[in-house]
Amino acid sequence: MRETGGRILWLAYFDAKLSRQEGRRIPKDLAISSPSLAELVAAASSLSLDFEVDAEATHPRSGLKGRILVEKRAPKSRLLKEVGSALARARG
Repeated sequence: MRETGGRILWLAYFDAKLSRQEGRRIPKDLAISSPSLAELVAAASSLSLDFEVDAEATHPRSGLKGRILVEKRAPKSRLLKEVGSALARARG
């Protein structure tokens, strides 16, 4: 999927414990503490996204393992907010 223009969504993008410099990419009110790859997969599934899981990849800045490669269907900033909202709803 990467070759076809997919988006990479790292776990670090959604971790409320990280600063923007450390890799968080969404506002803190949408972020959750210590997201898991299973939660990220569930959020992508709930949004009917086509994705591939890469559990062994490590985010270069934060060191957190796990990412998904998602179809390119919207600007990345909007996609991140949609997934962040789905993660927050799932956590309740």
